This record gives sequence, structure tokens and C-alpha cells, in this order.
Amino acid sequence: MRVLVAAAALALVSLLAACSHVSTVRLQEEAIEVGPGLRPMAAIQANAIRGQLLFIPLGPRVDLDRVVNELMVVAAKTMGADKVVLLDFDVTPDGGIWSLRSLLGWRSARATGIAVQVTAPPPDPQADEGPEPAAAPAPAGNTTPPP
Repeated sequence: MRVLVAAAALALVSLLAACSHVSTVRLQEEAIEVGPGLRPMAAIQANAIRGQLLFIPLGPRVDLDRVVNELMVVAAKTMGADKVVLLDFDVTPDGGIWSLRSLLGWRSARATGIAVQVTAPPPDPQADEGPEPAAAPAPAGNTTPPP
């Protein structure tokens, strides 16, 4: 009986500890285009999952804030990236008919993106126009010079 209780406790601890994961892969700068003034560093995928049994969550919270801000952005900043671009995310809803999953099921969240370094500001398409207003047109009227 003690072995069974110990195995159940170990399984529960394992479930609680292994609820999130961040995967990264370095990218070749010349192979990936992310935009002007940006240098791709790595593709990042963050996942979190939480089991539920009889409306009781088993494990840490699972939401977009956690997978995007606490997992993916932290991983990007740790690599030396300035920002994450091409962000894509998904989360299992927890309202409506989806709440029935809380009886026996799970909730998961996932986010993917590309960690980049900003190398230069993006080009300004209106740089030639300048900050001053356009010159006023010459007044209409007599255009012949005096004698």
C-alpha cells in the first residue's frame, strides 16, 4: 500500500513539475527574412499544459500571459534578442461548453515566434518630405514685370 501511495505522489509531483516547456532553434540570418533592420536569432516555441480533475486544476496556471511573457519573451531576452516577431499563439478556452473539459481533461497554451535583434531603425518612406510644411503657391495676379 505504501508503494502505491508513493508512486501516486511521485506521479503527481512529476505532473506538476513538467507542465511547461520552451524549445528554441538557432536560425541562419541569410536564410530567414523577418523585415528591414531586424536580424533573426532563433525560433521559439513555448508550451504549457495543466491537467484538470473534477474542476480542480492540477499544476500551475495555463494562459497566454504565461506562455508569451513568462516563457517565450524571457527565453528571447536570455538569448540577447531585442524583441519577438511573427508571434502566433493559441490557448484552450475555459468558458462555455469548454468548461466541461474541467471534469476530466486538460488545458493547454502554445506560443511561437522569432527572436530578433534590431540592427537599424526601419527606413522612413517620407524622409525626403521633411518636417516642414510644403511651400505655399505663388499668389495669382499680374505676372508681368514692371517696365
